[in-house]
Amino acid sequence: MPAPFPPAQKRLGQHFLIDHNIVRKIVAAATLTREDAVVEIGPGRGILTDALSRAAGRVVAIEIDPELYAMLQARTAEWRNVKLICADALTHPFETLPEGVVVANLPYYISTPLLFKCLAHRRRFSRLVLMLQNEVADRVIAHPVEREYGVLSVMTQYAADVDKAFKVSANCFRPRPEVGSAVIVLRPRPMGRLRPEEEAGFAAVVKAAFAHRRKTLVNSLRDEGYEAPVVTQSVGDLGLDPTIRAEMLTLDHFMQLAGRLARRNAS
Repeated sequence: MPAPFPPAQKRLGQHFLIDHNIVRKIVAAATLTREDAVVEIGPGRGILTDALSRAAGRVVAIEIDPELYAMLQARTAEWRNVKLICADALTHPFETLPEGVVVANLPYYISTPLLFKCLAHRRRFSRLVLMLQNEVADRVIAHPVEREYGVLSVMTQYAADVDKAFKVSANCFRPRPEVGSAVIVLRPRPMGRLRPEEEAGFAAVVKAAFAHRRKTLVNSLRDEGYEAPVVTQSVGDLGLDPTIRAEMLTLDHFMQLAGRLARRNAS
């Protein structure tokens, strides 16, 4: 009889998926074939890993918990196409992972940095199927004017087309989390919309624009170190009202604004 799994560790944000119907829906959302390689972040007790091993040609699963890793290792005879790695996904070099599809039930406390890391390596992945806290998922998919729209929305949508696939009840996990979750599907956009040296400036403008949400865009950028006359002129060049707030700007607005500010500061 196999040994029982160790209890969930709160410091690692462990909430283990127990609902097989949700597992089937995640695998369906990933649209896997036997030609696909899958990177799973946080296999936990292996309920999703098992389903992925049957749907894909190859699975590489990264587990930070050495006790869980050891217990999952005992199943490698059953999972002949699964490779387990005991590592922190935040620091593990993604360059060593296979190109393909990412599937992950992300711990709430590191979901945003892990999302950004996946998107930073989006050349390697055709799609990402991620389970996040529902509130975070709503921020990822939000559009201008909506209350949830912010830095996470703009930066994610710059890098990928994103859809919210379905919600997941807190009752589908043990231990039960205090909030619900949702699965999102991201399809990375082609690289090169901005040059690498431009992307840093774009990200800085977006973060500065939302740094003071109650203020106008011009005032928020001014308070973050941008010259107010330059910002005012650049906003006017885009045909925008000088009193506009950051949450009214589209992704294209932010890209154009960052480019104009960079050119004006360089001249």
